[in-house]
Amino acid sequence: MNPVVFELSSYTLKALSGFSKARIRIEGKENIPDGSVIFCANHFTRIETIFLPFHIHSITQKDVWSLAAKDLFELPLLEALMTRFGAVSTGDPHRDDLILKTLLPGDGQWIIFPEGMLVKNKKLIKKNQFYLKDDIHVSRPHTGPAVAALRCEFFRERLRRLQAMKVSEFERLAKQLNITDMDRVLKGSTYIVPVNITYYPARPRENILASLAGLLMKTPSKRVMDEIMTEGGVLFAGVDITIRFGPPITMTPYLRHFYLESMLSARRRIHFSRDIHARQLLRRLSLGIMENYMSSVYSMITLNHDHVMACILKHLPYRENGFDVYEFKAKVYYAIAGLRQKKVCHFSDHLNLNQIHLLTDDRFKKISEFLDLALATGVIQKDGIRMIKNQARFFQASNFHSIRSENPILVMANEVEPVGEVEDFLKTIARKSGPEIMEAVGHGIRAKIQEDFTRDYADHFMEGESKKKRIGRPLFMDMREDRAGGQPDGHGKERPGILLIHGYMAAPEEMKQFAQFLHENGFTVFAPRLRGHGTSPEDLARTTYEQWMESAEEAYVALRHTCTQTFIGGFSTGAGLALELATRVEDFQAVFAVAPPMRLNDLGAYFVPAIDTWNSMIRKMKLGAIAKEFISNNPENPRINYKRNPIAGIRQLEKLMVQLEPKLKTLEKPVLVAQSRKDPVVSTRGTGKLFQLIGSPFKEYYLFDYDRHGILNGKDSNRVFQAILNFIREWA
Repeated sequence: MNPVVFELSSYTLKALSGFSKARIRIEGKENIPDGSVIFCANHFTRIETIFLPFHIHSITQKDVWSLAAKDLFELPLLEALMTRFGAVSTGDPHRDDLILKTLLPGDGQWIIFPEGMLVKNKKLIKKNQFYLKDDIHVSRPHTGPAVAALRCEFFRERLRRLQAMKVSEFERLAKQLNITDMDRVLKGSTYIVPVNITYYPARPRENILASLAGLLMKTPSKRVMDEIMTEGGVLFAGVDITIRFGPPITMTPYLRHFYLESMLSARRRIHFSRDIHARQLLRRLSLGIMENYMSSVYSMITLNHDHVMACILKHLPYRENGFDVYEFKAKVYYAIAGLRQKKVCHFSDHLNLNQIHLLTDDRFKKISEFLDLALATGVIQKDGIRMIKNQARFFQASNFHSIRSENPILVMANEVEPVGEVEDFLKTIARKSGPEIMEAVGHGIRAKIQEDFTRDYADHFMEGESKKKRIGRPLFMDMREDRAGGQPDGHGKERPGILLIHGYMAAPEEMKQFAQFLHENGFTVFAPRLRGHGTSPEDLARTTYEQWMESAEEAYVALRHTCTQTFIGGFSTGAGLALELATRVEDFQAVFAVAPPMRLNDLGAYFVPAIDTWNSMIRKMKLGAIAKEFISNNPENPRINYKRNPIAGIRQLEKLMVQLEPKLKTLEKPVLVAQSRKDPVVSTRGTGKLFQLIGSPFKEYYLFDYDRHGILNGKDSNRVFQAILNFIREWA
């Protein structure tokens, strides 16, 4: 490629990227070797022919050539554009020589899409081998990358041997191959680097190109609209694109064959491409290499929510009365948790985050948008609160050129097939019964909560600062266990469950006295640990209020999977979290909030935003030593609470209450608010305002005459316990 032209194409791509909303992430750059490299990538959109060379060039700083379908060169304007971007037609008669002569020195690299076509349906597996299928043909992936790489390494090794033998054939061959730097050629090696490109969400979307097509074309074909909606969506609708480079496949071992050995050392002139035995051998070797790079390319899929949901939906047993949406959510949650433990594939960043939102409010719309798409494309139908699957949509033939827009759910499921271990696991989860998956999810979340605490305590323990481990350990008191043998009594599922969320800088131990009282009165009780608590102040300083919300959500879901009725409650910051959770979930009876911190009496809290801003500025100036990270704390319960209060933590508490305030009006379930009239920490004026904002028609406000904040511990706390118990029994 002309270097000037390549630079022009780079500028063009940079300009295009300014208009594109696609978010491109590069993984595995360390797998790209220095040498003669052919990149083999999967092919789902036409724009890969343009953006992939650009990003490889950005990494390697070498010219990058690519093979493109010959029909793209039939229009003069399109031919000029493709040539400018370093594309060579698959129909070019000089193609093979060009690849060899540019690849051998290692100055240029090549991209070859082994499918030889866009794989719009992502259907590749047939009888455990790679096959491609469109509406007419069934074919094997191309072996071209393997043949080109083998030829390159064959001639490199032959040059080495001819030079050592000091024969004239060496000079003739070097001249034929246009070699100017022989040392560089002889020191190099040839590799095939597998590349996987994963899009998320990979679904048709409205975009500017679709709008233009509607204006310029009266009746665009299904194929045209499929390509505009899918590929325009990639560019202009904010899609995540992960480009992942796999470990290189070196060609040297494939030359260790007696017949090739005889040709490598021959002193005479040989015609490698014409020798019938060499061609047969080359074909056999290239087939094996093809299976190798195809397997590598497609096993590097970056798994996302759509993949998991599509595969589970595909393998859900057909039921005439449909399936329960929450059961589907539970299977998705359980599958993601299991796959993360197995570590059998790569995960999108979205999957590496806490997935508890799938089982509560679906606030990131992962489930709802997927089911909306399934409904819109006829994969499922809605019948009240249940969904009925159209099993035929996963097996009936779809038009190859419009499948991405007409049946995107099937395309998502097909993409998982090459990773057999993942598909088998998802199939197993899909076929679990409702009660089985509910029990598994509940048990799994309880185990996760305990494991998270054990890990965090070990990671953040500070001598002289951290409390005893039992202080921070989550409390789960299950009524299904009898007092004699600790075994389920058979009635636990009928017992109501109560979620108790502790306060800021505290731990589950703070709720123990109240939890025991409720348990003795016939309730299953769960007092979880909020992230950053029960460990050290430094841990709390690095924790966000969203993580506290997730801690509360996990405990709520675990309790919901254990009991038929659920009550949500908390103290202080835990009360704020209880109310916040109650605005986002529906399957609970009532909520109680003890001393919710809408407004703090401690005036120091009002200076926190300024201190937080000061700290940020100091860190940017790299003067961290004078940043004020903590203020002293004199707690009512020093055996439980931290003695140092992180500024960042107070800031997170403020953010929690700010985002809660406008949501209080959405509360419809019964609410009890309780507080001490003489609370030294939380202002009764703020609590009164909070109570007025609550939208529920069933709300009660109790004021007690204690001179402390922690009215769930200490003298006369039973009065508070009894008031809350009466409220719970009223709504149980």
